[in-house]
Parts: sequence; C-alpha cells; structure tokens
Amino acid sequence: MTRPRAIWMLKGLLAAALLFAAAVSTAIAAEEPELWAAGPYSFSDELGGFTIRSISGTGTLKDPIILTEEFPSATPTTLVIRTDRVALANPSEDAGILFYLQVRAINGSGHPWIEFEFELQEQLNVPSDYGDGLSFYQPGDKTDLVKSRGFAHYSDDFEPYDRLVFSGGKLDPGQNATFQFPIADFTPKRVFYLVQDPRIPSS
Repeated sequence: MTRPRAIWMLKGLLAAALLFAAAVSTAIAAEEPELWAAGPYSFSDELGGFTIRSISGTGTLKDPIILTEEFPSATPTTLVIRTDRVALANPSEDAGILFYLQVRAINGSGHPWIEFEFELQEQLNVPSDYGDGLSFYQPGDKTDLVKSRGFAHYSDDFEPYDRLVFSGGKLDPGQNATFQFPIADFTPKRVFYLVQDPRIPSS
C-alpha cells in the first residue's frame, strides 16, 4: 500500500470515528432531561404530557418560583422536582424543605377545564401519606398561602394522599390560570413528584 493511500484511509477512519462520537454524544444529550432551575430546586417535564415554557423566582413567600407550563391534553401529568439542598445540609441542622410554587397553566387541550388537581408523591405512582413528611404544608396555617387566579375554591386532603383540588372556575382553551401553594418536606428527598391533573366536564 502506498503512503498517500494509507494516509487517505487513516483520515477516513478518523473522520468516521469523529462522526460516531458526535452521534453518541448527541444521543446521550437527547436522553438527559432538561432541568429548569430556580433557587436550590430544579424542575423537569421529562415524564411527558406537558411542556415547561419558563421559570423564575427563588421560592420564598415574596418571590415564589413561577413555573409556566403548557398542557396539550386534559390528562394527568407528572412534574419532577429535584434539589441538592438535602445533600448540602448540615446534619445537625433542620434539613427540611419549604418553598412556594406558582404554576401558570396554559390550556392547550382544546377542552374547557373546570377543576385542577395537584398531588404530591415521594415515590412515583405511590400516594404520599400523612407520615412521610411531604405535603402542601399540612402542619401550618395556609391562610392566604393557597390561591388561584381562575378558580375560586380549593380543598386539600392529607389521607390517604396529599392533594389540592382547585374548583369554582372554568378555563377555556387557549387561556391560562395560576395556582399558588407551599410545598413542605420535613424528611426531605432529593427527588419527588407533583402530579398535575386538569379536569374537564363529564359527558
């Protein structure tokens, strides 16, 4: 084999290797969820069914985390919430989590919504009960902490799950509503879940 031909083949192999590496890198990046960070928390729509559009805020009462989400259908979806605050906490101090979240929900489903339900879960698809420490701030006074623009009433349950149901309103397709509430986890986990369920009128 002549030297020019060997060099040409070597260049071809190198180019193929670079293309393969780029393809692998792209595939890995595509599998990694996009994390929307605010304060010490991150949020992801990786489980599908809705799309996060924007995020802002730090999670305090005066500066709640504002998460804008678009829902293309009226079916339950799950928001993944992560924090490294647990790992960074001093074991001698209270490592509990308390933050304030405002969900701005865009109705892209083509159907009117008459209720909107939120459910917390420490384990995916497993109801969060009274004793696991995760709740919509169940031991505290929630006066003026739970509110909505678009729905006049709410009810909350602590057993056998932690749920907030907003009612007393109607959200037509293309419109948006806001839901604000505290989330507390006094036995904190790095990852937990918020199930979101827009409800349409029964036929």
